[in-house]
Amino acid sequence: MNKLKMLLVMLCCAITISAFAQNKEEEAIKKTINQLFDGMRKADSSLVKQAFSEGAILQTIAKTKEGTALVKGADLDSFITSIAKPHPAVYDERIVFTKILIDDNLASVWTDYKFYIGDRFNHCGVNSFQLVKVGDNWKIVYLIDTRRKENCN
Repeated sequence: MNKLKMLLVMLCCAITISAFAQNKEEEAIKKTINQLFDGMRKADSSLVKQAFSEGAILQTIAKTKEGTALVKGADLDSFITSIAKPHPAVYDERIVFTKILIDDNLASVWTDYKFYIGDRFNHCGVNSFQLVKVGDNWKIVYLIDTRRKENCN
């Protein structure tokens, strides 16, 4: 009976340690993604750049006038430069972390969002991030999003 109790205690400890490690990694991943959007709000291109891995891929799913889905790519350097250009209103993307999946040094994150220019609603959608842990830091290597103006709950 004592062996069984010891086994149960060890199992509970292992589960607790694993959950703590997972939560620590999730917080680090959220920090990287939040850094991107904090940088956008502050028009701070260095904050934005630090969130991405070198050569990261940015894409958005748009629709043609006929309603057909179209994937458009964006250049990371051009995106970062556009953030730093003076603009009269704050670029404010408000996200909700919906799902975070982690395996070793790979993370996949799904966030719902609403995008505002200043106080004016512009569009909404979903972001899908792929991140890789490089050393002690999580970096965005791939970002694709949807964009729409309706059904934004």
